[in-house]
Amino acid sequence: MASVIRAATVLDAEGISRVILAALRHSNAADYDAATLARVARSFTPQAVATLLDRRVVWVALEGGLIVATAGLEKDVVRSVFVDPTYQRRGIGEQMMGCIEQEALDSGVLQLQVPSSLTAQGFYTKLGYGVVREVRHGDERTVVMAKVLTAG
Repeated sequence: MASVIRAATVLDAEGISRVILAALRHSNAADYDAATLARVARSFTPQAVATLLDRRVVWVALEGGLIVATAGLEKDVVRSVFVDPTYQRRGIGEQMMGCIEQEALDSGVLQLQVPSSLTAQGFYTKLGYGVVREVRHGDERTVVMAKVLTAG
């Protein structure tokens, strides 16, 4: 069953924060140490998420009225794609990326970049993104990936 996907509002900030923090702690723990995850988590408090909503187009996926995933787009960069660990591997992340890619195309963007965690690199590869370069922020490694978009 497809999730309900809609534009996020400031009222969703707490639910978005909950999803991101759960995914960081569960999914990313295999690839990043606790200190790195704690530092990243500070960027996704409900207050920080509310601020991000002013700069990005953000979507949420809902199951039974509960926010279970989020994804954002800031110009030509995919941002903060997270799925609650309980709902992972059900196609929700792919649905969210479909929304992002369509929004990008509708806005005239023909290539997207995504600063992928090591954890999500396989997910983006499956969707046609290729590695551009690796970036380090202290102990945190990120893989910048890109995809040329085509209509249809």
